[in-house]
Amino acid sequence: MIETPALETRELTKCYGERSAVADLTMRVMRGETFGFLGPNGAGKTTVVKMLLGLVQPTSGDAAILGRPLGSLEARRRIGYLPELFRYQEWLSAREVLGWHAAVVRIARERRAVEIDAILRRVGLAERAGDRVGTFSKGMQQRLGIGVALLGSPELIFLDEPTSALDPVGRADVRALIAGLKAAGTTVFLNSHLLSEVEHVCDRVAVIDAGRALAIGDLSELLGRFALRISFESIDAALHAELARRDAEFGRDRTVLLHGLSDSDIPDVVAGLAAFGARIKAVQPIRSTLEERFLEILRNEHERTADRIARPR
Repeated sequence: MIETPALETRELTKCYGERSAVADLTMRVMRGETFGFLGPNGAGKTTVVKMLLGLVQPTSGDAAILGRPLGSLEARRRIGYLPELFRYQEWLSAREVLGWHAAVVRIARERRAVEIDAILRRVGLAERAGDRVGTFSKGMQQRLGIGVALLGSPELIFLDEPTSALDPVGRADVRALIAGLKAAGTTVFLNSHLLSEVEHVCDRVAVIDAGRALAIGDLSELLGRFALRISFESIDAALHAELARRDAEFGRDRTVLLHGLSDSDIPDVVAGLAAFGARIKAVQPIRSTLEERFLEILRNEHERTADRIARPR
């Protein structure tokens, strides 16, 4: 039996008057993966999430969530959601906030206390369970919001900027939390402008701009090939010629860069140079960061758009 994706969109489109917020978005997120959804401010990310959650009706196209049609109440009961902007009543305690939401998602009354205690421990708020939300820092409120999203053990969780208000320790805690969700088979759909965080936790990513998908794929595919920085004890004329044959970029202090390598190429390159007689001091694989690749994708798209506009018809 072929398992259905956690979510799938087919030419999903949302227009507000003549303005297109999302255009023909087609993508698939498989069950159990952590999927990063990236784009600059105004790219349409939040509109996509609202359509998937049934909060906004698409203009055209279609989507399925957990094997159910878009808007299915049954599917929505199996989803957790942390919005980017949220606020809980300041006079409620953390336990009361979770209790109210536990009732909304229909957790059985006899199970609520046990589940709420477990979630408070999980998000690091057990010692502040009885304190009013109004006394919480932004980071603590963010932890509480994540706790609300975890109620009912959802199969699919949407996290919109989950680390935006957290310090480095809090961000590390959220990374560990996401890793735990993945280990338990939960699908995580992650919006974040902190690309270093996405790079740590996501299996696949999509980059969108102006409502259109520019790139979707495995993180390793998106980041592309390696460059390899190699330091030698010395480079004689024969080794210089061999490196030049490999299109090496020569630097200072007997260091060279070899570009366009895959993971599997690196052992063969090093072994080949050693067999040639090179005395290698250090080898450092270098790959573009997600932030660098993200900016490159956006820049290339903007250049293509400008070229289409400038091209005479």
